[in-house]
Amino acid sequence: MSNTQRADGIAYYPGLAGQRVVVSGGGTGIGEGLVTAFAEQGAEVHFLDIRKAPSEALVERLAARTPGRVSFHACDITDTEALKGVLGQIGDIDVLVNNAANDDRHRLADITPDYFDERMAVNLRHLVFASQAVAPGMARRGGGSIVNLGSISWHLGQPGLALYETAKAGIEGLTRALASELGAEGIRVNCVIPGNVKTERQSRWYSAEDEAQIVAEQALKVRIQPHHIAAMVVFLASDAAAACTAHNYWVDAGWL
Repeated sequence: MSNTQRADGIAYYPGLAGQRVVVSGGGTGIGEGLVTAFAEQGAEVHFLDIRKAPSEALVERLAARTPGRVSFHACDITDTEALKGVLGQIGDIDVLVNNAANDDRHRLADITPDYFDERMAVNLRHLVFASQAVAPGMARRGGGSIVNLGSISWHLGQPGLALYETAKAGIEGLTRALASELGAEGIRVNCVIPGNVKTERQSRWYSAEDEAQIVAEQALKVRIQPHHIAAMVVFLASDAAAACTAHNYWVDAGWL
């Protein structure tokens, strides 16, 4: 492949061909965009998800048109032992994208200890244990890239998302800490912070008028799509970002 751009703006990075990549929450939404982008780079892509039907449909769609190999692993990432088991079966990897999350709305008055623990498990805890599981193998392969998905939500202080925003804020701290700890092994750790991305799930929360307001508040008058996020993640996974670690990379169209 030449290092040129596709129609969606994602550059080709020849060094990603044959790399082993894991994406959590890869069956739909932003995750689907990530899996597609890595597969089109020629990577060997493994993605974890709990939604079987759309995940299997994604594998089928990609099988006929991408040079990489795409495998779906049914896994509840809140089950730490199951998560470690799947990652162990996949083997040593080059790239981990911690994407899985859930932004269900809630009010402070309704939060229980069990709900708190469940929200941290789905939005923060799995990043720690997935990184722990893959770091030794990355070191054996001479280094690697971990990309964590954050969120603009806590920077904006949006209502109805207190626990989601707490977890996403924690991801930025985790990114800095892991980058410091793993850098000597050649492992880079970065965080991508999406703005409001148009996905099927997000369409549940926003009307056409709401979406128009979001675009109006952005410096760039474009509706952010999953491929915009994938372009940044693929870059950070590639050798082009060989000196990039410990930082946040915003893809929010300049939400003011």
